[in-house]
Order: sequence, then structure tokens, then C-alpha cells
Amino acid sequence: RGEGRTFARLLETLLKNLREIIPKAFSSDEYKNQRQILIDEHQKRHRQILQELEREALEEGFAFRMTSMGPILVPLYEGKPMTQEQYLALSEAEKEVIENRRQKLLNRINEVFERIHQLEMDLKNRVAELDTRIADFTITPLFRELLERYADFPEVTEFLTSLKQFTLSYLHIFRDSQEAPAQPQHLAPYQRFQDPFLPFKVNVFVDNSATETPPVILETHPTWTNLFGRIERRAFMGTYFSDHTMLKAGSLHQANGGYVIMYFRDLIVNPGVWEGLKRVLKNREIRMEDPFEHFGLIAPQGLRPDPLPFDAKVILIGDEYVYRLLTIFDEDFRDLFKVKVEFDYEIRKSQDIVTAFACFIRRLCLEERLLPFDRSGVAKLLEHAARMVSHKEKLTTRFGILRDIILEADFWAREERAERVYDRHVVRALESRKKRLNLLAEKIDEFIKEDVLLIDTEGAVVGQVNGLAVYDLGDFSFGRPSRITARTYLGRQGVVNIERESRLSGRIHDKGVLIMSGYLGYRYAQDKPLSIAASICFEQSYEGVEGDSASLAEACAILSDLAGVPLRQDIAVTGSINQKGEVQAIGGVNQKIEGFFRACKMKGLTGTQGVIIPKSNVQHLMLDEEVVAAVREGRFHVYAVSSVDEAMEILTGIPAGKRKEDGTFEEGTLNDLVDRKIRRALELLQRLEGRPEGEKPKEERRENEEQRDQQ
Repeated sequence: RGEGRTFARLLETLLKNLREIIPKAFSSDEYKNQRQILIDEHQKRHRQILQELEREALEEGFAFRMTSMGPILVPLYEGKPMTQEQYLALSEAEKEVIENRRQKLLNRINEVFERIHQLEMDLKNRVAELDTRIADFTITPLFRELLERYADFPEVTEFLTSLKQFTLSYLHIFRDSQEAPAQPQHLAPYQRFQDPFLPFKVNVFVDNSATETPPVILETHPTWTNLFGRIERRAFMGTYFSDHTMLKAGSLHQANGGYVIMYFRDLIVNPGVWEGLKRVLKNREIRMEDPFEHFGLIAPQGLRPDPLPFDAKVILIGDEYVYRLLTIFDEDFRDLFKVKVEFDYEIRKSQDIVTAFACFIRRLCLEERLLPFDRSGVAKLLEHAARMVSHKEKLTTRFGILRDIILEADFWAREERAERVYDRHVVRALESRKKRLNLLAEKIDEFIKEDVLLIDTEGAVVGQVNGLAVYDLGDFSFGRPSRITARTYLGRQGVVNIERESRLSGRIHDKGVLIMSGYLGYRYAQDKPLSIAASICFEQSYEGVEGDSASLAEACAILSDLAGVPLRQDIAVTGSINQKGEVQAIGGVNQKIEGFFRACKMKGLTGTQGVIIPKSNVQHLMLDEEVVAAVREGRFHVYAVSSVDEAMEILTGIPAGKRKEDGTFEEGTLNDLVDRKIRRALELLQRLEGRPEGEKPKEERRENEEQRDQQ
């Protein structure tokens, strides 16, 4: 760990030493003497060749001269250069002889100059060999030290060997500027523009020198370049160039040997990144590619780094819906991501958990420089954490929301110039948040107060009950009462759900109505057909109705209308039922109770008002302090029931009654009144249809005959 940074420093030191010792080696007397010997030897041979050429020219009657235009042969006459007049006075035969000799000498001159060129090349090579020998002797100890240090890393030793060869091949860039020739002309313009010592520059791609544990990278913006790295470029003379120092690591490189964490929704909104990540996980290597090339676009040519091995754990954070979609529709997902961890939105309360919550508050106060929390403030925040999950024995794990509340409570404490954050500051923060979000709730309360929405909170009415609904606005939810009415009449249609007929009912609500119909048949149609029809309706409801939490209230309204017994309007009802008449738990119980309490408060508390809830929801009660105080003082009531009979007894004040051995119910009870109503309805239907008692209806007889014909 951290060896890359060390290696970079060692190469910096190596380059510094090379730039110091190489010029010294080439400025030494020993080197100069050896080099001068080679030059003197070359010049001696050069003079000998020219002298021999001059002698041959004299023998042929020519004088040999070297000019800036090249070699010149001048014919001689009596040992002196021939003048133009003398040459013109010669006969044609004599001129021809001179020209033949000149041509012969020119051929000889070409041969001699070729030989001279070979001598110069030989000198250049011998000087280069001398330079290389001197430089190699000088730099070998420096490179040997590094090679011994990194002997266990073959790729590093190979690089150092090539770096030594580069040094020997480009000695001119290390020598004194007076002796250093221009850079080779065969290099491209951008190469001459680059730092000549670029091979000695180490790009520390990933530096973990400061970490003692495996790296953990949280990538909040997983674009292609942020994840897989990028190759930067520079513009020069209308083109782009890049080198190894322009390679920038991505999150996957930084997480090698550790963990990288990403939010899946951020991942999939960036085109191509998901498929690229899967390739990395399949091949266990990271290939740096230009995003333009990945999408089939034309990109400037640049580096193509070798793929790097990848060994890290990838953690994706997302919701259950996304996980299921990937599991079903992406074949690679299950093979690549084999471990699923679910983060619960709630945690069971214990002393250790309460202590951990207090530590969380303390740590946040230190990090954000907030006022310290008093124990009353911590207790109030814990109470709200339990209310958020609607459970007395559990706390929420949505720490982001708690953080916002802590920050706002600190603000109100500072407004009071308090030294600590107390419970009153937390309460004010919660009330302020509620005030900013509850405009719709205030409008509905206003409609109830002005009787625009008809809600009775006193008296008793047959076939009418106050149900309770919850409006979930995402960041805020509240409850409100809703009038539910039921009307029964002769017929065989069963229960007619007006919401369903008007296409305002959801599937779960429809299921609840069907379950309620099953309960009515189970309870009252064991020895006779259920010869009634009933219609139920959410009055003044113009939006969709969903959920089965109103099935208890709907059943009570139907039974009230069948028995002709009025239901108390000062008590609201919530809860779902099964086909056996057992009351089941529902959601939003606190919001529903508080919603009806607000309605009663606006119309005036009488001391008899309250709400019926399922007994299994008692553990979820985390009511507002005002409601708790009203219940404690007897001004408001919460009734927990486990069956339809218990709810009806509270709403009507009449015993429900048990079934006797003959199939009827105890006389004078509520169930007896319902049973008698159904029996009278059956008798009336039979008389209206004109058939003896016990005879099947025509429709039922026709269906039986058709079944026999098919058999």
C-alpha cells in the first residue's frame, strides 16, 4: 500500500541524478580524450584520402579544389591551371582527351566521397558507442539499485529496463544544452512539444498510502468517466494528443481491493454505464475506453491502456421494486449480485438502541456545530421516531428526516437564545413542519366546520356511520372522517358497491366488500338464502377509494339498516374484517384518530366522542399529546374491538346476541333483529314470486336443469 507514491519519488530522484551525473561523465577529461582520439583518427584518414585524390588528379593533369559548390577539377598546363584562352586554343582531339580524363577523375571523386561518407558514419557510430559505453557505466549503479528493490515485480523491472534503454537512446536530452542537439526531426509536432523527460513521470493512478483499511468509495454520480476513468487530451495545432499522465482513475479503480457503493437509480440514468459495469464484473477487469467509442461515435485517436484487474465488492442501493425487476428481466443480475441485504425502515426499541439514538444526536450536533440536546429533547425526538413507524416498541431508521428535525429544533432554540435544545423546541420544529405541509388538511377541516362536508359528531342515525380515511401526500399524511351510508332492500343482488359501479373503487376495497358479503352470508344465511340487496357508499367522495380499512364500518352500516337500529355518530369506526367477522389491523391508525378528533373539536367536544379501532392496533398508538390529554381527561375515547359484534354493541348499546341451537339468535338482541329482517324479506320475496315456501326460485331451477342436460 502506498508503493506507487514511493516509486514516483524514486523516479524523480533517479531523473535528478541522471541529469547531474550524465553531463559530468561527458565533460570528463577521460571521455574528451577518447572522443578526441576517434576524431583525430577520422580526420587523419580523411586527409589521407583527400591527399591521395589530389595526387591522382595531378597525375592526370588536373588540380583538385574543394569549394562551397563542391569539388572542382581544373586542367593543368605546364604545372599551372590552364586559362580559358589556352583551353580554347587546344584541338578537338586534345579537348576530348582532357574531358575523358576529367570524367575518369569525377568517377573516382564520387567513390572517394562515398568512402569519406562511410568514414563519417563510422565516426558517428563509434562516438555513439563511446557515449553509450560511458553512459551505461555511469547510470548502471542507479538502475541496479531500483531493479534489486523491485525484483519481485516483473512488470516494474521490465519498465525500468526499458527506461534505462530510453536513457541510453536519448542521451542528448541529459547533456549540457550547449552540446545537446535539437530533438529528432522525425518526431511528430506534439511529441516535440511534450516534456522530453515524460517517461520518467509516474502517474500515481490510485494512491492508498494514507489508508489502513480497504477503500470504501461512495459514487454519487456514476457516469461513464467517473466510474471507469477517463483519458484527458490537450489541444495543439488543431489536433489532440494525450499521454500516460492524462489517465485519470475512476471509482472502480479507486475501490480495487475494497468496496464501491452506488445508488442504482443514479446508475441506470447514465446511458451504457449499467452494461459497462456488468462487463467489468464478468471479466474481472477494467478497460478504459473513450465514451464516444463506446457509443459508436468518432473520437480523437489517443492512448489505449491495457485493462487493469478488478477485485472489489460492488454494493448497489435501491428499492425492492427495482430489485425484483432486475431479477426477472436481467439474466446477469442474479449471477453477478448474489447477496441481497434488506435495510429495515424500523428497529425494535431497546436500551442499547435508545443509547445509539442519543449518540447519533450527539454526533450530529458536533458535526454540524449545533446546540447540545437536553434529555427532554432527546426523549421527544425518540417519541416522534416511534410515531413515524406507528409503534410504541419500535423506532424509525429514516435518519435523514430525523436530521432535518434536529437542525430545525436547533434553529428554534437559538431563536430563544437557549443554551440547549429542549422538548419544546422539538415540538415547535414538528409543528412548523406540519404547518408547511398541511394546507390540504386545513381546507378539509374548514369544509367540515362549514358543513360543506357533512359529518355528524352527535346523535344516532340508522344505516350511517363515520368511517376514517388517510391521505398520504408523500412527505405528510393526515386522517379525515368520511360518511358511509348503507341501504338495504328486497333483492338477490347481494351487496352493491356504489364506488365500484362508478369506477372509483380500487381492487383492495372491492375485495374488502366481497369479504364483508362473505361474512354476512356466513353469519345470517346458514339456514336460508340471503334474500336482501344492499348498497354502500362513501358520501361526498369524488376521488378513488382504496383499501379495506372501511369494511368494518360498512358492515356496521348494513347491519344497522337491516336491524333498524341507529348508530352513534359521535363514534367513528376503522378496521378491516375477515369472513368470520374478526376485526383485523389497519394502517394509519394514529392519523385516523387524530382526524376525527379534529372534526369533533371543531364541532365541539361532548365527552362521549371517540373512535373504534382494531384491538391489534393498540400497540401502534402513538397519538398527539392533545389527543392523549383528551382521552386521559375523559373528553375523548378510543375503543379497541376484536369482532363486528363488539363494534355494534358500542355503536348501538344493544347486545349482539349469540346463536342458539335452533339456528336463531337470542331474542331482542341485535343479531336477532337482523335475522328476523332477513327471514321476513325471504317470505316477502317468496310471496311476490308466487311459489310455495321452500321452493327454489325459477332462475335457480333453470340453472339446475341446464346442468343436468350438460351431464
